Amino acid sequence: MPTGLKRDLGLFSTMAIAIGAMVGSGIFILPGVAFMTVDGPAVVLAFLLAGLLVLPAAFSASEMATAMPEDGGSYVYVERGMGPLLGTIAGVGNWFMLSFKGALALVGGVPYLVFIAPEIAAYIIPIAVALAIFFTLINIVSTKSAGSMQFVIVGVMLVALAWFIIGGVPDINPDRTAGAFNFGSGGLLAATALVFISYAGVIKIAAVAEEVKDPGKTIPRAMIGSLLLTTALYVGVVYVAVGVVDVQAAIEAGQLEADGEGPIMALAAEATLGTVGTVAIVGAALLALASTANAGLLSASRFPFAMARDGLAPSAFENVNERFNTPVLAIGLSGAIIIVFIVFLPIEQVAKFGSAFQIIVFILVNLALIGFREGAIEDYDPAFTSPLYPWMQLFGMASGFAVLTQVGTVPLAGAAFITVVSMVYFYVYVRPRTDREGAARRQVRQNVGETAIEQTEKLFEESQRYDTLVATTDETSVATKRDMLRIGSDLSGLREGSVTVGDFHEVPHRAFTAGDTVAKRTDPPSWAAELFETTLAPRTTDGGIELSRAPPETALSEVTFKRITTEEVGPAIVEYAAFEDESFIILERNVEELHELYGEGLNEHVLKNAPCGVLLVEDRGFEDINEIAVATSSGVYDPVKLLVADAIAEETGAELSLLQTLPADATDERRQVVQKYHDDLRRVLTVPTDSRIIENDDRIAGLARFANAADLLVTTTERRGIRGAVFGRPGDRLVDSVDCTAIMVQPPDQQRAGVIQRVVLDRLFGG
Repeated sequence: MPTGLKRDLGLFSTMAIAIGAMVGSGIFILPGVAFMTVDGPAVVLAFLLAGLLVLPAAFSASEMATAMPEDGGSYVYVERGMGPLLGTIAGVGNWFMLSFKGALALVGGVPYLVFIAPEIAAYIIPIAVALAIFFTLINIVSTKSAGSMQFVIVGVMLVALAWFIIGGVPDINPDRTAGAFNFGSGGLLAATALVFISYAGVIKIAAVAEEVKDPGKTIPRAMIGSLLLTTALYVGVVYVAVGVVDVQAAIEAGQLEADGEGPIMALAAEATLGTVGTVAIVGAALLALASTANAGLLSASRFPFAMARDGLAPSAFENVNERFNTPVLAIGLSGAIIIVFIVFLPIEQVAKFGSAFQIIVFILVNLALIGFREGAIEDYDPAFTSPLYPWMQLFGMASGFAVLTQVGTVPLAGAAFITVVSMVYFYVYVRPRTDREGAARRQVRQNVGETAIEQTEKLFEESQRYDTLVATTDETSVATKRDMLRIGSDLSGLREGSVTVGDFHEVPHRAFTAGDTVAKRTDPPSWAAELFETTLAPRTTDGGIELSRAPPETALSEVTFKRITTEEVGPAIVEYAAFEDESFIILERNVEELHELYGEGLNEHVLKNAPCGVLLVEDRGFEDINEIAVATSSGVYDPVKLLVADAIAEETGAELSLLQTLPADATDERRQVVQKYHDDLRRVLTVPTDSRIIENDDRIAGLARFANAADLLVTTTERRGIRGAVFGRPGDRLVDSVDCTAIMVQPPDQQRAGVIQRVVLDRLFGG
């Protein structure tokens, strides 16, 4: 979309932004600290490894930047790919972390300033504030000026560092660099985590992508080129520094702090380049820190700008000044925040918090690319594509998590705090104002729905017959037996299967027996004959549809009746169904079991051990069946549940109503995906079907409201367990909330969804 921003940044200016954001405290302060962390010259290897681990994020960001050359960088990619919540976390976190790092850079030159002019140490804060104001004004006046100045700063800095490397190589003491590339050095991963932030600026190019000339070519070249150049520069500079400076001796002499912090580059220059070289390196250090502050301010200000355009921040942040063509408010606020941090906050510790969050951002960037590649984005057409997809991104995420474990407790806590603050901001301000979701979540929802449709189609196309065991007990009333047999006949009639009515009679445990179960065939009882002569007799529906049923005497003769004597009804039902290879067990639902904390009732035993599908029937009586409600409180419809409902509807001439809930604030995209899923189901089902997507934050109340109008409810059975006994399960609560007869279906060979899977399906399709 047109924004008024000018595309003024060429390849070298764009590279300068990334190099300037990287080459700062990372090279001038961290080598000594990392040396002490890894306890040796393997600090060189730590810098090299960190650069390699950043490479996947650089490739991912380059690809997404060429597809979406918009200001905002990683925020834009994460928001588009993973949704507004993660986008808000990335945007707010990046904004604050870049501001923290900008403030740190402005006061981070203290050791170098004191090294050449000890008398000015008292004026560090005023000088840092003055520089912050200066850089803010430069960024307000012109992005091109900021980019050009960045180019000059980085150019001078690179010349000085190149001089340092070339001039320092002859003075390297081989004993001090022995083991510089030793993978077995203790603390190597911790040192890699420490210097990881040295490369954080590599993806900051994407934050100003909307102001880059020919972004399809310039961005990937600048991003990958700056990373490779900076990595080589780091390795060369650190190798020379540790080769010419005795770090332990410098600490003992008070030139470095006990943890290695201090002007290590100035000490190295003093030992190799003399006075002129020392002044040049100190000047380069100050320029590097200034460029870090400038690049940080330039990049940080684009996050509120991009978030405002997406409705994730107040709209005033997206206003572009007509005179300067820059987002003045976003730049001014970012500069003000940096000044506040300089004056009031312990910048060094806060900057360490940013290290952990930057790793998280790199992980999210790799994840976002996967979201786009696998997502439902028709116009995602990058000019550059990441090599080795998806292995490159998976490696980047795995290595990111590995490094994250090494940053320490306090930085992790800081990153967690920023994340929580961002989430609170999202739910308080953003969520009521946005109606979008990420590409990954949208595509996952579609994939889940498409998979469910395929499974349903496959089940309906199968020619498998269904044999049903109607399991009754001494407690089952005659009316319930009638209704259970009716359901069993309708279900098995679809595939010309058999129906067995097993009347399980429990007897006391007897001594000197093996507890054998005895099954004897019996004549049809009078209630069954009456059922087939009345309800199941051939007839037509009110709409004139002929129901093809056999004459009562023929249909009744096809039902087998058995009286089964056993000491344990539950195991006997399971064993009989397994022996006879039944497809379904129809069993009366036992309400008393719902709140049993201990022990295992009949329902629970059968559900847990059945070798086939199970239908629990809550019988409240039903005569004519005109409407069957098929409900799901979360996730997709199980195909077997649909098959059961469809079979009964086909045999009775009823219509189906698909009931599904969504939260009241569900996005339009979410509604469309669920509606398409219902439409696809209607084409698979063999009977007239209505679709009702209910928007209600109380899922059970919403479903019950519409299910009550039906003659029969078909839903899903669930394991009880302690949690279900105390709080109740959604399926049970739904059945208890309606007045009609209900069938709770457990599919054959069902593997119970774990907690994570249930949450995912619930968030994807349910409320």
